[in-house]
Amino acid sequence: MKVWVNDGLRDADSATISVLDHGLTVGDGVFETLKAVDGRAFALEPHLDRLVVSARGLGLPDPDLDEVRRACAAVLEANPMPLGRLRVTYTGGLSPLGSDRGDDGPSLIVAIGGATRRPDSTAVVTVPWTRNERGALTGLKTTSYAENVVALAHAHRAGASEALFANTVGQLCEGTGSNVFVVLDGRVHTPPLASGCLAGITRRLVAEWTDAVETDLPMDVLRTADEVFLTSTLRDVQAVHRVDDRELAPAPGPVTAKAARVFAERSALL
Repeated sequence: MKVWVNDGLRDADSATISVLDHGLTVGDGVFETLKAVDGRAFALEPHLDRLVVSARGLGLPDPDLDEVRRACAAVLEANPMPLGRLRVTYTGGLSPLGSDRGDDGPSLIVAIGGATRRPDSTAVVTVPWTRNERGALTGLKTTSYAENVVALAHAHRAGASEALFANTVGQLCEGTGSNVFVVLDGRVHTPPLASGCLAGITRRLVAEWTDAVETDLPMDVLRTADEVFLTSTLRDVQAVHRVDDRELAPAPGPVTAKAARVFAERSALL
């Protein structure tokens, strides 16, 4: 396995980064996960645009996107696989211990791992913790992911693959690594970005292609919605067949099935 670290490809077993990198010590970094199909990264440019937005939100210098493109291409060429998870990580770099950032400049790491096709439907649970829609990191895809690790572990213990958060005012927000959609009376709805959810690339495409409405939704909507589905880079459109103790049948329902079909057809053309 080959990975890109800062200025070139390295063997994954011997690739290193400083133990004082700010991404490691305080989670000062941003990242993007891309689906790679047969050596091609899906929606690379929108992901790079969001990487810049996230970096600026943390006060990091803009990443050199030409270098990121080269790194992605090199990693994809060096690690051929039919379906992969391509990960671009951009951190504050070598820094003193503590929150102050050093002067050595950012670190760039690009790696890839194998992926498998997700099931057509999955189970989710709601969690007692909230997303802060007014936080300093709201809307940024940062490496400060421990909150998601805890919530996802909670979901796995409950036999689910995803955990869904409310925000601080009790509205439906997002999953640990996904956006959520609900179907009400045949119409597709999804929480607005103001809810605190991430501006998912797949979310945007699905919302556009299904004429979804951005709606402030109470968490209770998960107990009454006709259909629920998730979107993310590697899930694409995935139906939900259980929310906590509520079974939704059939899953995928007709609206979700159509959304999945439309996404598969249109995304193949991008």
